[in-house]
Formats: sequence, C-alpha cells, structure tokens
Amino acid sequence: MNSQRILFIFNLFLLSCLSFSQVIESKGVWQTLETINSPVARHENSFVRVKNKFYLLGGRGIKPISIYNVKTNTWSQGAKPPVEIHHFQAVTYKGNIYIFGAMTGKYPYETPLPNILIYNPKKDIWVEGAEIPKERRRGSAGVVIQKNNAYIVSGIVDGHNSTHVPWVDVYDFKTKIWKILKDAPRPRDHFHAAINDGKIYAVGGRNSSYATKQTFQLTIPEVDVYDIDTNNWTTLGKENNINVQRAGASCVFLGDDLVLIGGESISQKEAHQDVDAYNIKTKTWRKLNNLKRGRHGSQAIVYKKEIYIVAGSGNRGGKPELYSMEKFTKNK
Repeated sequence: MNSQRILFIFNLFLLSCLSFSQVIESKGVWQTLETINSPVARHENSFVRVKNKFYLLGGRGIKPISIYNVKTNTWSQGAKPPVEIHHFQAVTYKGNIYIFGAMTGKYPYETPLPNILIYNPKKDIWVEGAEIPKERRRGSAGVVIQKNNAYIVSGIVDGHNSTHVPWVDVYDFKTKIWKILKDAPRPRDHFHAAINDGKIYAVGGRNSSYATKQTFQLTIPEVDVYDIDTNNWTTLGKENNINVQRAGASCVFLGDDLVLIGGESISQKEAHQDVDAYNIKTKTWRKLNNLKRGRHGSQAIVYKKEIYIVAGSGNRGGKPELYSMEKFTKNK
C-alpha cells in the first residue's frame, strides 16, 4: 500500500472520529440534582427564573410556591396563590412573575382566570392584575415576552372539553392595553411557546377533546412560526414536523436550538423522556439524550447555558406528581 493511500485512509479515519464526537457532543447530558430540601410535588405548573432564584408555582390544588436558590442549592417556600392555578406558561417582567390565562377548577371543564395574576418575589405577595377581555379568555396557551409586551398564543377556552382556539393577543405592560393579532395557522393547547430574534415558535401540543373522548389523541406535528414585525405566520415544511408527537412538553431556546422536552401522548402510559432540538440555522431536528425521568406538565428554565426542569407528572394524566429536578448540559 503506497504512502498516499495510507494518508487518505488515515484522514478518513480522523474525519469519521470527528463526526462521531460531534454527534456525541450534540446529545448533551442530563443529571438529577441533589438539593437541600425539596420542592412541593406538582404538575400542570410553571417554573421561571428571577435573578438567581427559580420559582416553581401553580399546579393542581392550591400549593405554596417552591423557591430554589441557585447559589445555596436550597429550596424554600413562598406564599400560596389566592386561587388554584394550573395549565399556564408563566413569564417574568421587571422582576415580577406574570400569569396570563391560567385555568382553575377540576377536569374536564376547567375555567380560565378573568384577570392577570402577578407574583412579587421581593414581597412574597400575589396581586390581581388587569382584566383579560372576556371574549379572549383561555388557558393552556403559549406565552412569551418581547420588550414591554406579552404575547399569548392559542389555548383552550373550556378546560379540556373542545373549544381550542388559534387566537393571538398582545398585552402592553406600560399602557395595559390588549390588542388582537393574526390567528395562528391552527389551534393548539397544552404546549409552550418560545421566542428567538422576534419570532415566536409554537411546537407540540394537541387539540384536547374530552367531548369526543379524545383528550390525548389529537396531537399536532406541525411547527408554526410567528414573525412579530410582520404580524405573519409560517409553518415549517413537513420534513420538520416533530417526530415524536406529544403535548404537555416544555420548550426553550438554548442558543440556536429550540429544545422540546418531555410530554405526554396516547402512544404510551409513561410520560415521555424524549428531548429533541430544532436548530434554526441548519433547519433540522436532532435527538438529544433523554430525560432521566419522563415528565409532562412542567416548564423549563435556561440559566447560564444550561436547562433546568422540575416537577410535572410521571405518567399520562395527573399521577405520579414529581418533585425531582434535572439539569441539561451540552458536552464540552
């Protein structure tokens, strides 16, 4: 074998090793965190960050806030909400936590709250915010923040029964004025929205339909994208439909990756461990490493380039409620 052929084979070997390492790197690592004290187990809750503290709030029943201090690795307890709140994607604005369109009450005919609900972490108090227009109230919607505006995407009007909607509304924190925007291409509920560079991504979810005995069945594969500047929606091509359809998943941006975490579906009793990432530059999906514990009905936080998720339900439906927290780190 001549020297040129040996060099070619060696270079090919190096290239294959590099490609393999890139695949390994892209999958990342999940670890279950050991903490001082534990949060209150719950599901259909939210989980958001204010500075160096994470706030786990809501869920079925009236449960106190669980507060995680990143610096001390310790959980403590905050105030209970004034009413039961569940099925919402909480957001933060100027140090306060805002809840748009939470639902209250019992399955399957839960009702949306009539007002924005606000939690002040400094004072550990809940206050009632502006009224939500009666004809636009719903729960289980996607909510994101850009500048001084909150965008509320889709959701369901009557709990889990049948009236899922494609509505999009924006709330101006400064003027306290609501405005109706262009409807999404399709209704969806039990999903989270994520925002990157002025574009809102609606991914996962379903059309809950207790009325037709299809509460879990009608999952949505398409990914819809809303451009705030143009007030227009587009749908990613069919090749970029989500591979494992599920609802109740969490969705966050980690750099250029739109990461879809966990969820529930009719395809299995256990909550999904699946974690998938859509890269907005390469416009392709790839599978990341699974959660240590499948879960749905919670929310994820990105902090210092890592993803944290806690609580949720371990099976389709409401049980068992979890309290464990996991962290995702990209391989170095």
